[in-house]
Amino acid sequence: MRRVASKPRARWQSKVEEAGLLWHSGQQPYWNESVFYEFTAKEIDLLESATNELAEMTLAAAQHILDTNLCPRMGIPADAVELINKSWEAEPPSLYGRFDFAYDGEHSPKLLEYNADTPTSLLEAAAVQWYWLEDTFPKSNQFNSIHERLIARWEELTPHLPGRRVDFCSMDDVEDGMTITYLLDTAQQAGLTCSMFPMEEIGWDSKAFVGPDGQPLGAVFKLYPWEWMVREEFGKYLGAESTIWIEPAWKMLLSNKGILPVLWELYPGHPNLLEASFGSPEAMASWVKKPLLGREGANITLHDGGEEIETEGDYGAEGFIYQEMAPVKRFDGMCPVIGSWVIGHEEGAAASGLGIRESAERIITNTSQFVPHLFD
Repeated sequence: MRRVASKPRARWQSKVEEAGLLWHSGQQPYWNESVFYEFTAKEIDLLESATNELAEMTLAAAQHILDTNLCPRMGIPADAVELINKSWEAEPPSLYGRFDFAYDGEHSPKLLEYNADTPTSLLEAAAVQWYWLEDTFPKSNQFNSIHERLIARWEELTPHLPGRRVDFCSMDDVEDGMTITYLLDTAQQAGLTCSMFPMEEIGWDSKAFVGPDGQPLGAVFKLYPWEWMVREEFGKYLGAESTIWIEPAWKMLLSNKGILPVLWELYPGHPNLLEASFGSPEAMASWVKKPLLGREGANITLHDGGEEIETEGDYGAEGFIYQEMAPVKRFDGMCPVIGSWVIGHEEGAAASGLGIRESAERIITNTSQFVPHLFD
């Protein structure tokens, strides 16, 4: 694994915009193709294997959480537990997730967290970096079958979707909006009928959730966190069987940082896990404190010897976990995090591609850059 300097394409801004990446620049570029990460085929195989194994391990961890009533310890409200149990038993459709790894080509990939409910940076990983590869290194390989696998997954889910239809909803945000636009396109390529509108336009008519046209919603892909949904005005109706929600409610167990100490309890010393605890970090020389329901690197405390780094934010009311600090190797002064995508989550789930975010800081946030990759 190495970080390689590369000449950006002429008119790269318009090229990534054509692929849907409209938020490529800001105070600093979000998309950075002046460098790329190069892997060996063996390293890609290692990341793929770790992702597939963790996909199975997280399902076992979810069952353990329900069997041992750990939901309160994870800050999951009591009125959501019944919804989660019902969803877990019914096995409704699940689409995708993203495991985030610390990896440097020397140590085993170490799981930092699992974005199982509302993962983003999908468009960049699935499409934008693929077009970059075709334009710049067409004879090289990229670990990236995300697009094809998403279409295939929608085809698998079609029998479960009323009227062969799914509606896509998110907050009124450029990144979220383009992410669901991309997912809508993959669903249409699978033969589904689709529409798209903001989450705030979903209503309740006393019997069913309805869209802006007043028609009942049969299946909804929502890029909107379950922990927000269950606390809102219509949250008490989420158990209604008239609407299928993608991702399903049981993903609340996996997107919660509390899954990390549960995994460590079930698989202590596993090469792809870091020690994690709900309690004190006294046994760890260097550790990271993470909110159970945090997002985008907010409210993180990194303790390394006598140094502490903290990020601001509005998370942490539900509690925190402590996780051993991963081995860190800088590449040209930058710290990369590997986002490994898995499509599906029941039997047959598969690692499908990588996306890389990097930062000069040791905590990846929503402003950290996306960098493409290849392997030979």
